[in-house]
Amino acid sequence: MIKEETIVEENLVLKSIVDRSKSKPEVDSLVEGPVILVQKSSVYIDLSPFGTGIIYGREFINAKDIIKKVSIGDIVKAKVVDAENEDGYVELSLKEAKQALTWSEAEKAIKAKTVMDLEIKDANKGGLILEWQGLQGFLPASQLKADHYPRVLDSDKDKILKELKKLVGQKISVMIISTLPKEGKLIFSEKDNNPEEKKEILNKYTVGDDLDCTVAGLVDFGVFLKLEDGLEGLVHISELDWGLVEDPRTMFKVGDHIKARVIEIKDGKVSLSIKALKENPWTEYEGKLKKGDIIKGVVIKYNKHGALVSIKEGVAGLVHNSTFGTEAALRAKLELGKNYNFQITMFEPKDHKMTLVYLE
Repeated sequence: MIKEETIVEENLVLKSIVDRSKSKPEVDSLVEGPVILVQKSSVYIDLSPFGTGIIYGREFINAKDIIKKVSIGDIVKAKVVDAENEDGYVELSLKEAKQALTWSEAEKAIKAKTVMDLEIKDANKGGLILEWQGLQGFLPASQLKADHYPRVLDSDKDKILKELKKLVGQKISVMIISTLPKEGKLIFSEKDNNPEEKKEILNKYTVGDDLDCTVAGLVDFGVFLKLEDGLEGLVHISELDWGLVEDPRTMFKVGDHIKARVIEIKDGKVSLSIKALKENPWTEYEGKLKKGDIIKGVVIKYNKHGALVSIKEGVAGLVHNSTFGTEAALRAKLELGKNYNFQITMFEPKDHKMTLVYLE
């Protein structure tokens, strides 16, 4: 009888461990718990039954302003950056959690059509720069009401900018109409958005349509195109060209007439592509290149993962830092603008993916 009880007890313990591991918080998930200890360079949070969370190092420095207001017993939300570090703690980020919650609030504001009064921080030739809860936003000139829209002769871009600059420092009533979390940006509109009217306008468009558009705004992350009065679409920087684009402003200017293809219509937003109307350079290599092939390529850009190497305009692959040991070693060996020999380690032309290793 004692043996059976022991087995049952052991099984319950094992089941408890398995249940906990199944629901253990994953990286990037949001967790919540009470603060149990605040030290000079770290904060500990009770995440029962999973253990203890810790905010320290860079995450502690990044969230210092938030941590100043935190006391033992306070319930805080944080984002998991490491499910279990070498000391057995769940590493957390308060700043990232705050950002995640802010994006969630922005999406709610879009659905509720919340009107907010925001100060105009700056202006460019495409529109106005605003800020909401620490996030930068863009208000395209085409989304301004008539009394704020710059009326100038011949649509002179410099004169438009001069008029827009006059609005800097003023407050303006706007709504968030789109979020771009990857770019850390919000898109605003001053115009009244009638949902039924907008739905009726959007119903005129279908994915795959090729449209004649006018450039309405230029930003770091892409180009806003006017489709018709009251409707704009975004061409993300990755959809401008098959080749590398560093700054959309070098390719277009406000008022340019260009063609673009509709690639997505979702949540009242139209996504467009200019490169979709150009020949896909990757198709040239289908069936011709494979893993193990040796090719010559030019280094066109560094990023946090390594170096981008182009074998033809629009066809580039990544040489990872790890193949050199460190990022510094890679950059010392591979110079921008120079040609080298590489071996292909992965080639998937349909997905526009290629990885390479440098050959001495």
